[in-house]
Amino acid sequence: MNLNVHSIESFGTVDGPGVRFVIFVQGCPLRCSYCHNPDTWNTKNGNSKSIDELVRQIDDYSMFIQSGGVTVSGGEPLLQPKKVTELFKKLKEKGIHTCIDTSGFVTITEDIKELLNYTDLLLLDLKVIDEEKHKTLTSVSNSKILAFANYLNDINKPIWVRHVLVPTINDSVKDLYELKRFIDSLDNVEKIELLPYHRMGIFKWKELGLEYKLKAIKEPTDDSIALAKEILGINY
Repeated sequence: MNLNVHSIESFGTVDGPGVRFVIFVQGCPLRCSYCHNPDTWNTKNGNSKSIDELVRQIDDYSMFIQSGGVTVSGGEPLLQPKKVTELFKKLKEKGIHTCIDTSGFVTITEDIKELLNYTDLLLLDLKVIDEEKHKTLTSVSNSKILAFANYLNDINKPIWVRHVLVPTINDSVKDLYELKRFIDSLDNVEKIELLPYHRMGIFKWKELGLEYKLKAIKEPTDDSIALAKEILGINY
């Protein structure tokens, strides 16, 4: 069984707890206006890597990731649930912590449920609660995402919520309080990570011949970041 991989980071420190081996998969159903990896969107691109090959690579770095584990990011890992499940089964046999970084835009099938059985933690990207704003920002509704978040809560699966703060798009007091209320309705949130919007991926859009619609938007100010942290209850 082969996983469609975009790239690999062998010493990741921002994709879950501890030092992690991070596998970025190819393919994503969202078209986020601020995406810094639009080259991961197309499911027809990427590199086919066998699960056994990936496990061997992970073994080579086992001494470095003892404090962390393995994260599958994207793209969208939940587009390849059976393949990620096969990988995670082998990792759990070795006692390795498993994590998925996901948009949560998924139908909850039996394949997804099985994958979650072998997943220790999910990094769940919540963009904005207002559905129309979400459609504008990502091209899809957030109904599946919120349903997935609630399902993870129902099965008591730990999550870290990630929120990209985009000026004029989702940084209003109203949007932030709506996000806070939703997060507070969940009992399985271990951490909230605020990720300030940046423009570092614009060159990729140009290389792919895509129009970057947020080019007039600047990075959030220190004051707006501080306000968002206050509302969301982030004290670090």
